[in-house]
Amino acid sequence: MKKVLFTAFALFVAVAAVATSKHFVMLDKVVAVVGNSSIMYSEVEQVANQLVEARRAEGYTTDRDPKNEALEQLLMQKLLYNQALIDSVEISTGDIVQRVEMRVQQMTDEAGSIVELEKKSHMPIYHIRELIRRQIEEQAYAQSMQQSVIGKVKVVPGEVESFYKNTSKEELPIIAEQYVYAHITKYPEGMDAAKRRTRERLLDMRERIVTGKAQFSTLARMYSVDGAAIRGGELEPTTLNGWVKPFADAVEELKPGQVSEVVETQFGLHIIQLIDKRGSQYHCRHIVLRPTYTTEEIVGPLLKLDSLANLIRKDSLTFAAAALQHSDDKHSRQNGGIVTNHDMLEHYSAFDAKLTATKFLKEDFGIGGGKSIDDYNTIRYMKKGDISSAFRTSDMNGNEMCKIIKLVDIIPSHKATLEEDYLRLEQIALEEKQHKVFQQWLDTKIASMYILIAPEFREGEFVNKNWVKENQGIVLK
Repeated sequence: MKKVLFTAFALFVAVAAVATSKHFVMLDKVVAVVGNSSIMYSEVEQVANQLVEARRAEGYTTDRDPKNEALEQLLMQKLLYNQALIDSVEISTGDIVQRVEMRVQQMTDEAGSIVELEKKSHMPIYHIRELIRRQIEEQAYAQSMQQSVIGKVKVVPGEVESFYKNTSKEELPIIAEQYVYAHITKYPEGMDAAKRRTRERLLDMRERIVTGKAQFSTLARMYSVDGAAIRGGELEPTTLNGWVKPFADAVEELKPGQVSEVVETQFGLHIIQLIDKRGSQYHCRHIVLRPTYTTEEIVGPLLKLDSLANLIRKDSLTFAAAALQHSDDKHSRQNGGIVTNHDMLEHYSAFDAKLTATKFLKEDFGIGGGKSIDDYNTIRYMKKGDISSAFRTSDMNGNEMCKIIKLVDIIPSHKATLEEDYLRLEQIALEEKQHKVFQQWLDTKIASMYILIAPEFREGEFVNKNWVKENQGIVLK
C-alpha cells in the first residue's frame, strides 16, 4: 500500500465525469496544503498542461517535470494568497468581475453555447462562474501581495554600474533587435463635429435616465466603450485623486443618485452617476463614448499624410519639418517626430525623464507594451529610411487617428552595454534585486506558514528546497 498524507481536509473528493455513453468516477485528491488552502491534483494537472502548451508555442522544452513545476507555482500562489488575507491586502474587485465575465464568454464561445458549456463541464453555469471567480480572485490577491513586497525596491545608478561590471561578458543579457522610428499623426477632420454628435447622444441618454425612461446601468451595458460596461458602468470606490481632474471635479459636485452633465477627458466623453460616498471614497458609475467619424472625415487626414509622405520621399520636405508643421503629437513634433514612450508615462502619470525611451523591442508593441501593434505591423516590412503609407490606428486612450512612419534605425541584436542600453540594464538590475528581496521574504514565510506536501510529491524538483519540511503531517499506511 502506498502511503497517503492525512490532513484535516477531506482526503479524496469524488468528481463525476462522463465519457461517451459510459459513466465513471475520477478521483481528485489533495496533494498539498498551504495555510488554509488546499491544492488538488486536478489543479496541478491543469497548470502543468498550460506550461507544456505555452512552451510548445514558444518553441522550447525543459527537462523539469511539468507537474513539479506546476505544484511549486501553486504553492507560491497559495502562500501569497494566504499572506495577503493576513495582511489585509486590497485588490480591485471590479476588475475581477470583468475578467470572470470575459473568461466565461470565451469558454461559452469555444463550447458554442452556455448549454454546451454546462454539458462539457458537467456543472451549471453559476458553478462555473463561481469557480473561475475564486481562481481569478486568488491570483489577484497573490499578485497584489507580491507587488507589495517588491514594489518599493529601487536601484540607484551605482547599483546599475556595479551590476554591469560584476556580470561577465558571457552572462550579459542579449538585447534583441530594436527599432527607432518617427511618426506624423493626424486626428480625423471634423473632430469638433464628431464630439458634438457624441455629446448629443450622451445628453439624450441623460434625459432618458433622469426622466425614468431608462436605467443608467442598462444604457452603460449597451453603449459604454470601456471595461466597466459589463458591470453597468460601475467603477471601484476610490478617492478623487484616483481619477483625472475633469472626472474627479464632476464627481465631487454630485449627490447620490444624481447624474452629471457631459464631462470630457482624454478618455472620451462621459456622464456620471454617484452611487454613494463614504468618507473620502466615491462610488460611481459612468457611460463613456468616444467620437466616431464619417468616411469623409477619415479620408481627409489619410490623403494629407500620403501627400506629405510623397513630398518627403522626393526630398521636397524633410520628415522633421513635416512633423513640426503638421503632426498632432505634441510629444514628438518638436523632436523630428521621433517616437518615445512619453505618451505612456503621461497616461500612467509616471513623469520620469529617464524612462523616456526611443528604442523599442518587438515586445514593446501591442497590449501592455505601450506602442501600437499597428506601428509594428508597418515597421516590420520597412527598411531603414523608408517612409510608410498613411494608415489608420488609435492612440493610447482609444481615440482614432491616422499616421505615417519613418523607420529611423534598426539596432541589431547585441550584448548589452552600459552606454547603449542603460535603461534595459537598469530594468534587469532592478528585477534581480527584486528577486533577491522576494526570495528572502518567501523563505521567511515558508518557514512560518503551515505547509504539507503529499509524499509522492516531496521528492520532486523544487527550485526552493524549503517547501519540503521535515515531519510533514501524519502518514498512514
